[in-house]
Amino acid sequence: MKRLLCLLAVAFGLSSCGVMSQLDAGRLLEGGVYAAQALTLTDAQVEQYVHQYITQLDAQSQVLPESNAYTKRLRKIINSMDGVNELPLNFKVYKEDQVNAFACADGSVRVYSGIMDVMTDEELVGVLGHEMGHVALHHTRKQMQKQMLTSATLAGLASTSEKVATLTDSQLGALGEVILNAKFSRTMETEADDYGYNFLCEAGKNPWTMVMAFEKLDNLSEGSKSSSMVSNLFSSHPETAKRIEHITQRCINDGYSRPTR
Repeated sequence: MKRLLCLLAVAFGLSSCGVMSQLDAGRLLEGGVYAAQALTLTDAQVEQYVHQYITQLDAQSQVLPESNAYTKRLRKIINSMDGVNELPLNFKVYKEDQVNAFACADGSVRVYSGIMDVMTDEELVGVLGHEMGHVALHHTRKQMQKQMLTSATLAGLASTSEKVATLTDSQLGALGEVILNAKFSRTMETEADDYGYNFLCEAGKNPWTMVMAFEKLDNLSEGSKSSSMVSNLFSSHPETAKRIEHITQRCINDGYSRPTR
């Protein structure tokens, strides 16, 4: 037991073995349990937790009905998007000026009317392809695991069974931060970009529209007036120019011609 506590102490940097108090030992064991739960968090558990948050977010947002022009346009755009890795997708439009769209681990895809105002149909497909890439490549789960290791609110969230706990308001808020303000690594962003590129090609669409969408988002994020409307969908992503250059080079190498608007 003492040896286990010493090993955990080294891992977490909380105390030296010789002077560790009983309280330190208890906290250390608790932290070790939370860490173990975070690392064994399954996709199914993430889906259930995220679904709780999305249900609350839908209730708090102005979801546009099927009869609305924005929703009708989105339905037309996504007619070829029925799932990711056998996970069914469900799309809704939020009446919100913010330029944003996101896809979640439970298959929920939410598109703000603000981004539909500035994007063509093809550009929007490119953005959605990128966001769905984060889901398909399990980036959402990895981000949630990371937050569970560092956030006291989310610590110990994972269950040892397939059942998950009902989240408290504070936990729902913390989970919302993970979903809406996720900071993905450079590698994850590139992987999601490539997923979106391949998605467009497989759908028979010109992947140049993805480049054009990224350029538009980048320009919007730089304007002092417009930047407040642009979410961290793109403005906070690392090395924007290099990402655009990467997709541009793929388009050239694959023989695609850039549309003339």
